Amino acid sequence: MAEPSRTPSFLGPDLTALHLKWGWFVVLGVVLLILGLIALGNLFEATIVSIYYLGALMLLGGIAEVIHAFGVKTWGRFAYWLLSGLIYCLAGILAFVNPLLASAVLTLVLAISLIVAGILRLVAGFSSPSGGLSGWIVLSGIITLLAGLVVAVGWPVNSLFILGLLLAIDLIFQGWASVALGLAMRRLGGDRLPPANGTLA
Repeated sequence: MAEPSRTPSFLGPDLTALHLKWGWFVVLGVVLLILGLIALGNLFEATIVSIYYLGALMLLGGIAEVIHAFGVKTWGRFAYWLLSGLIYCLAGILAFVNPLLASAVLTLVLAISLIVAGILRLVAGFSSPSGGLSGWIVLSGIITLLAGLVVAVGWPVNSLFILGLLLAIDLIFQGWASVALGLAMRRLGGDRLPPANGTLA
């Protein structure tokens, strides 16, 4: 009698597919880690790349909104979508024409957003009942507020590298998570393989 296949088909189609493709997760993670390290060593260039990426997204989004504007029936909605689309297109074009200016604007927006988010978290933490998660909320608010203040104090000089630094960190964390996921799926499949006689332990 032929020995049964050791493919963990009893894991279910979704888990089985992930287990069989664990190597792709690892390869993707390694590539992202390498790109993140390259970006970390070239922060200015990484900042320009991130600006071009955001500019392309804004330009595509603006074009989509302009096209959508001609599909609406009322004049008010048409004007709203058309104006919104044109603003997005202009912002995208600005990112390509003057990436340094776009980087400075986005870095300032980032600083303001972090400061506002930090203040809101502090208010939420201090207004929450004592104990439980309120302390963690306050700590999170302090860290976010300090991060915003650091970015604001270094503006506009840090706009030359801050977005590239964020891109590098994001790539590194995504790469590490992808590698960890791939190795976890490999172990999951190995741990749940049926014995050679085809019976479950």
